Amino acid sequence: MADYVNKQMIELNKVNEENCKRATRSVKTETRRSDGILRLYRMAAVCLGVLCVLQVTLNISLRLAFCEGNVTAEKDLLQTKQTCPEGWQIKLESSWYFLSNVKKPWKESREDCLKRGADLVIVNSDMEQEFLYGLNKRAWIGLTDSVTEGTWTWVDGTPLTTPSYWHSQQLDNGCDNPANQEKDCAELNTVTWRPAKAWNDLSCLHNRYWICEKVV
Repeated sequence: MADYVNKQMIELNKVNEENCKRATRSVKTETRRSDGILRLYRMAAVCLGVLCVLQVTLNISLRLAFCEGNVTAEKDLLQTKQTCPEGWQIKLESSWYFLSNVKKPWKESREDCLKRGADLVIVNSDMEQEFLYGLNKRAWIGLTDSVTEGTWTWVDGTPLTTPSYWHSQQLDNGCDNPANQEKDCAELNTVTWRPAKAWNDLSCLHNRYWICEKVV
């Protein structure tokens, strides 16, 4: 009887031991699974944190760039207001223009421009011609043939080539002038002529408004 009980106890111990081993393996397996899930959660959390940091950095960079752009624009506007004297008008292609409100001969008009750190206007394009025409004044421009008759030259020394906007039959050098004055200076006639044909040769002694140009 004792042997039988001992055998039963041994068998029971084996069964318990096997169950314990199985339980231990199950716990380890679950632990591994839990560790894997935890690692996934941790990786997801890290990735989310990195994305948040990147988003914050991007927002800060954009705000700084926007603020810097606004500051630059305001600074440029302030400089323009400070450095652009009264009467000057800002235009494309980095040029400022001054239109006088009194009339003088060509030479005196140019002297006024030079005192302002500028010179009589030089027309370089159709766009500029249209702009000047829009000022709606008969005004001196920086073009003359007083040095060599018939050779029209800008005040910076460059010869007139193209574009040019002479009115037809205006290069007559005084043929229709009773005083027989040399017509050595060019004016912009916006009163009766259209932009494409708005230049007129005229005696430099006439009084006209004038247009100064300052390139910056």
